[in-house]
Amino acid sequence: MSKLDQEQRDDIPARQFAFPKQRKEPLEDASHVRNAIARFNQVQGVTDAERDEAWARIRAAAREFDVKLDEGDWRELREGGKGKR
Repeated sequence: MSKLDQEQRDDIPARQFAFPKQRKEPLEDASHVRNAIARFNQVQGVTDAERDEAWARIRAAAREFDVKLDEGDWRELREGGKGKR
């Protein structure tokens, strides 16, 4: 995954973040989508409703970038972003 500097991050439209209000977890490419899934449980200061909306954005981005998503819901994630097996 390419690391974004602050200027690049500021150039990303809010709609391309899993958490747009907080501008957390960009969803620009497959690598960023996988990273957003892995770090999903680390995002603090968001409500369950915001997590539901973020998960919907992650699912859409995963489809767009052909990222396999084993979990149907963010509640299936365990700490560290690995799904239940």
